Amino acid sequence: MRSKLVSLALPSLLLCFLSSASADEASLKKALQANFPGEKVESIKKTPYLGLYEVVVGGELFYTDDKASYLFFGHVIDPKTKESLTSERLQQIKEARRIDVGSLPLQHAIKAVKGNGKRKLVVFSDPNCPFCKRLEKELVNVTDVTIYTLLYPVLNGSTPTATAIWCSEDRLKAWEDFMLRNIMPASKDCATPIDVILKAGKENDISGTPTLIFANGSVTPGLIPAETIEKKLNAAPAK
Repeated sequence: MRSKLVSLALPSLLLCFLSSASADEASLKKALQANFPGEKVESIKKTPYLGLYEVVVGGELFYTDDKASYLFFGHVIDPKTKESLTSERLQQIKEARRIDVGSLPLQHAIKAVKGNGKRKLVVFSDPNCPFCKRLEKELVNVTDVTIYTLLYPVLNGSTPTATAIWCSEDRLKAWEDFMLRNIMPASKDCATPIDVILKAGKENDISGTPTLIFANGSVTPGLIPAETIEKKLNAAPAK
């Protein structure tokens, strides 16, 4: 998305020209959407400062004026506290994000039941993603959970590895052998649900791996330690 913005030398904001529109949020959204084909304008909200509107597109936050004449991309800083108001809002948006777990293709997941398996965790994971491998080592220390791993090969060259894992006789063993012990699965070919999973990921704006989704639909992108996973699992009991 950033490549669509024309940057200017501003200390904390990046500015680009857009077509004009009226000040109401519906018109602003329509005007902005026309300038970001293929991207979803997720939200527009008027801010309490400078008459700007906060806009979220593709998981990124930026600002526009009341006529959508310009975009301001960067951080708004409170000079009294020296804190980024933008970072605070991004954190709030991330924490508020929810995905309907029931809408995900869990029938195509590699399922691991640990302990009583009562808690639920869904992970979009790329076998060649180093942070995904580190996450698997953290998950070794988490029990009483059912983990649904959705193969999400978004890195170049990952699809053959994901295919070999899926086509193994014991998918869970092949996954754990590769992720934890760096044992490459035997090269095999078969019908896989990878395209279905990639489509589901795109529809739910899963832009990177690993991405963890808890039973209440809360989303955590990136690597987090076992201790944090435990807290989030306990805060999101399965319905």
